[in-house]
Amino acid sequence: MPADSQTTAEVLLPLALAGAYTYAVPQGLAVAPGDYVEVPLGPRSYIGCVWRIGSGDGGGKTLREIVQKFDVPPLGDTHRAFIDWVANYYIEPIGNVLRSCLRAPGAFGEARSEIAYRIGPHRPAKLTPQRARILEIAREGPALKASELAELAGVGTSVVKTLAKTGALEAVALPPHRAFATPDPAAGKLALSPEQEAAAQELRAIVTRRGHKVMLLDGVTGSGKTEVYFEAMAAAFASGRQVLLLLPEIALTQQFIQRVERRFGAEPARWHSGMRPRERERVWRAVAEGTAQVVVGARSALFLPWAKLGLIVVDEEHEGAYKQEDGVPYHARDMAIVYGALGKFPIVLSSATPSLESLVNAERGRYGHVRLHARYRQAELPPSHILDMRQLALSSGSWLSEPLAQAVEETLKNGDQALLFLNRRGYAPLTLCRACGHRIDCPNCAASLVEHRFRKQLMCHHCGHTQAIPPECPKCGTPGKLVPCGPGVERLAEEAAQRFPEARLAILSSDLAQGTLLKDALRDVAEGVHNLVIGTQLVAKGHHFPHLTLVGVVDADLALDSGDPRAGERSWAQMAQVAGRAGRGEKPGRALIQTYQPEHPLMQALAKGDRDGFLAQEKHLREEAELPPYGQLAAIVISGRDGHETERFARALLPLAPYGEGVHVLGPAPAPLHLVRGLYRWRYLVKARRGINVQAFIRAWLTTVKPTGSLRLAIDVDPYSFL
Repeated sequence: MPADSQTTAEVLLPLALAGAYTYAVPQGLAVAPGDYVEVPLGPRSYIGCVWRIGSGDGGGKTLREIVQKFDVPPLGDTHRAFIDWVANYYIEPIGNVLRSCLRAPGAFGEARSEIAYRIGPHRPAKLTPQRARILEIAREGPALKASELAELAGVGTSVVKTLAKTGALEAVALPPHRAFATPDPAAGKLALSPEQEAAAQELRAIVTRRGHKVMLLDGVTGSGKTEVYFEAMAAAFASGRQVLLLLPEIALTQQFIQRVERRFGAEPARWHSGMRPRERERVWRAVAEGTAQVVVGARSALFLPWAKLGLIVVDEEHEGAYKQEDGVPYHARDMAIVYGALGKFPIVLSSATPSLESLVNAERGRYGHVRLHARYRQAELPPSHILDMRQLALSSGSWLSEPLAQAVEETLKNGDQALLFLNRRGYAPLTLCRACGHRIDCPNCAASLVEHRFRKQLMCHHCGHTQAIPPECPKCGTPGKLVPCGPGVERLAEEAAQRFPEARLAILSSDLAQGTLLKDALRDVAEGVHNLVIGTQLVAKGHHFPHLTLVGVVDADLALDSGDPRAGERSWAQMAQVAGRAGRGEKPGRALIQTYQPEHPLMQALAKGDRDGFLAQEKHLREEAELPPYGQLAAIVISGRDGHETERFARALLPLAPYGEGVHVLGPAPAPLHLVRGLYRWRYLVKARRGINVQAFIRAWLTTVKPTGSLRLAIDVDPYSFL
């Protein structure tokens, strides 16, 4: 190499950039692809990742130098290839994808010790009851942080600090990060049924071979799928590999976390958006070092810097929650499969109601297909009975038919639990004025405000706008004429409390209970503290309620009329999943489904328990229309603050679209929800046959398009939201 030659590094930054920037490598600093470094950009510095190493003079330019290299395990080849793949597939700046991998900036600094307190050598001159409680706790237990001591003693942290100053408590440094325990593959193993054991053996064999293979674990609700894929996880642990267990709703899974801990004798690492920064640093670093062997996480856990990932399990793989709508619009299930292909390790997809995409791939032989037909321990699947609401008159203000109300009453008298399911939050979906017909809408969105009577406010479920319930009509000024229209879970709970005054009622809805409150509520339902549950889709997500014997679906027609091509499939999954909450214990269960469309194929299939017949019809409809999984879709959404400017810009794009055989451009048209958060929205749908490079088509169309002002253009490959 010539004496004046300079080593350079292509450094990718977590910004909306299409490629890496070139930096000079200082003398004496050795860097390699995957190393994390600090580099200057403008007046600031950023943490980036070395993507490539080169040598030269930087094209005659004076290059800025790398500031430092961090003492962190480098990002592996597989993970960098994965970032490239995601960026290319979703037509996203690669820097935005890297940003998803750097969600714990504190992990790059020196690990900080935390201060804890234990009993000290001196007694305080004045011993108050509060101080006495703290000293008693400190004397009997391990060193605790000030906040932990204060919480246990029911005092403020200032009392702890005062005792430390007097020498009554002694400060000690805790290790920077508590290590994660190693899971034991044999700990907590349960006896499996013959059908479960056969399925587990098939999954264990795939994991042991270590090649890439996608396995669809397809079992009826209550069939014990979790224990089966636990066996696949155990096989991965036995070979020293890391395991990622993806869940659609990580915030709702305290019971599940405890179940994983019981099975493997070690608490799993968790990864989700609600984590505290210090715990986020701990998990990120442990994953990078390979010391966190099992992670239970939401979709973003896929982007953790895995050291030796050997298995990904996607639980409830059909769930739409795996699709990220903001930022990089990826689908975690699909990208887990891509990661497994790049890293040459297996993927297990588990569901009682698999997605059509997964079922079609299994039929074509691309995925292995393992089925569990029977519930665990001879429990029976609950039959579904259709209640034709055209024949059952409801009294004014009532939403429960007499057959459903009588079934609830009988269930409660027998000492069992009943669940009333209505997938609509709040008290009422809209508020109308009886005097002038005015509807109270959101000022920022093309949507009605939902009344939340418990909070005494109206709320928009799209932008979060809230306002007090007005005493008079905002348009005509007439007092006392505003009326709620339609039921939400709060209104249903009001009726249930009147009909069943002795019931121990609980409402399970994400806007009423979150975090610890929700975990406590789910635990109380599982333990039988509540015998009547009113719930939204939150209750259909795999919870085990052993005392529940009746499920009543109050309005099964909510999702049937929709422009979403997956509406039928989603409705089937939701109805089947919520009905499957019943009869999971010793007693049999049943489901009653209220509908005004009993002749609808979905209702007929639910009544007959004919999943395969219904899905065969769905497949036929999708195939005829060349919709996923038999075709491809990509959405292009143009948004802006000025409605006329947004429409003009959207329409001006159509003449720029190139011709592509097998590609159809639909639009532009106002999005179904044409105003959200003050932005007007227009949409194109690009529809293409399988095998066509739809990304190349979109790049050829839009690469030179540059929105200005408030205008924005977003591309969503494989859209799941059609609002």
